[in-house]
Amino acid sequence: MKGNMNNMMKQMQKMQKKMMKAQDELHEMSFEATAGGGMVTVRANGKKEIIDVEIKEEVVDPDDIEMLQDLIVAATNDVLNQIDEKTNATMGQFTKGLNMPGMF
Repeated sequence: MKGNMNNMMKQMQKMQKKMMKAQDELHEMSFEATAGGGMVTVRANGKKEIIDVEIKEEVVDPDDIEMLQDLIVAATNDVLNQIDEKTNATMGQFTKGLNMPGMF
């Protein structure tokens, strides 16, 4: 029985190392989304930190700030959704079969 427990602990430690490595790799990834046909581009890393926002000059209209704001929001939400999807796909492999709601 004791040998079984030790083996199980080793397996858990191995899985934990793999999870940490996968999470580190996710954090290093870059994600990008555009809106308005490429008029606004938002880049983020896997930690959900926005690292760059690019706005094409021709979309800047002082009489229509609302449209520019909407494009920035749309691109930002899109990039954050991409990160969520990639995180769930990557980290989900470790929780398959384990009933741990809300872990990731």
